[in-house]
Amino acid sequence: MAKIVSNFFISLDGVVASPDQWHFPYWNDEMGAAVQAGMADASGFLMGRKLYEEWSAYWTTADQDLDFAAFINNADKYVLSNTLEKAEWNNTTLISGDVAAKLREVKERTDGTIQMSGSATTVRWLLANGLLDELKLLVHPIAVGHGRRLFEDAPTHPLKLVSSETFKTGVLNLTYVPDAG
Repeated sequence: MAKIVSNFFISLDGVVASPDQWHFPYWNDEMGAAVQAGMADASGFLMGRKLYEEWSAYWTTADQDLDFAAFINNADKYVLSNTLEKAEWNNTTLISGDVAAKLREVKERTDGTIQMSGSATTVRWLLANGLLDELKLLVHPIAVGHGRRLFEDAPTHPLKLVSSETFKTGVLNLTYVPDAG
């Protein structure tokens, strides 16, 4: 059975929006290795409609970061949406209707990890429906001050820290799992 693992670049004040505007000064080999390790064992990639629309338009024609482009273009992708009518990106499965039940079926018949990057709204929905298995946060030592936060207008979700590491840049590499008790 697969587990769903969500990954975020996040600021100290919880901002996950537009990391391209604030996270690159903290990028180093340690962070690259952490990001690469997450993708290396991915048996699939999960996204919401917005991320699907952005990434399918970009990564199918990308002329930079070709290793990731090759990975994501060939990976099995699962898109959660009740508004998207079709998903034409290579190896993409559209999950609509009773999304929670259908995603549970995907987890049951898939091995390894189904990775996510971004999609704060989807992560909040996954937590609320008991479908998120791990939340990996690369917490950057910066207060961005504006932008969408990971847990805006969200109910309480107890989490348990299962691993932590501090990079030389001050970025914290934290892994949480839902804490049922």
